[in-house]
Amino acid sequence: MGKDCGKHGDDDFRDGCKRLLTVLVVLAVLVGVIALILYLVLRPTHPRFYLQDASLRQLDLSNSSGGLLSTTVQVTLASRNPNDRVGVYYDRLDVYASYKYQQITVAASLPPVYQGHGDVDVWSPVLVGPNVPFAPYLADAISQDCQAGYLILQVKVDGRVRWKVGSWISGHYHLFVTCPAFLVTAGGNGAPGAAGFRFQTTTYCHVEV
Repeated sequence: MGKDCGKHGDDDFRDGCKRLLTVLVVLAVLVGVIALILYLVLRPTHPRFYLQDASLRQLDLSNSSGGLLSTTVQVTLASRNPNDRVGVYYDRLDVYASYKYQQITVAASLPPVYQGHGDVDVWSPVLVGPNVPFAPYLADAISQDCQAGYLILQVKVDGRVRWKVGSWISGHYHLFVTCPAFLVTAGGNGAPGAAGFRFQTTTYCHVEV
């Protein structure tokens, strides 16, 4: 009888591991190919946001010596899902106003919503910023803008979204939207204030996902 060196079991184990690894690699490649095909076929497009209105109710710099600004503005935002086969879950949407990249209102949270193919949703939150710390150079900039008869604010949305294709739902993606709000008046009065400012035109917003 020949001697059994005891290595057959080890060889079988290594062969089994190689076969398992090969199967896993093939599956990973197939999943990647399927995901690429789905992307090329569906081509999900980010939602489109529009700023339809911005009503300035308060702009108070009377406490500018203390570096504080009080602002109240009601905005009307619209969002449309342009995809034919992809739905969008808005799991979190926080809206706030800013001036020259400084946030001047508290973020208002919008209710979660699902947006189907081609659907449009409209929100009209009131954005309030009572006694927000404000840099002196920004107070001077607002005064100069008011004297010139215009004011440009930014309405921003910070949120989380998910895509839905059939019964499949993706993980979360960060959504960031910036909408310029052009406010004009018939003539400057030399002092900041809400009186006389009117929203000029519907604005297309910049969307990042």
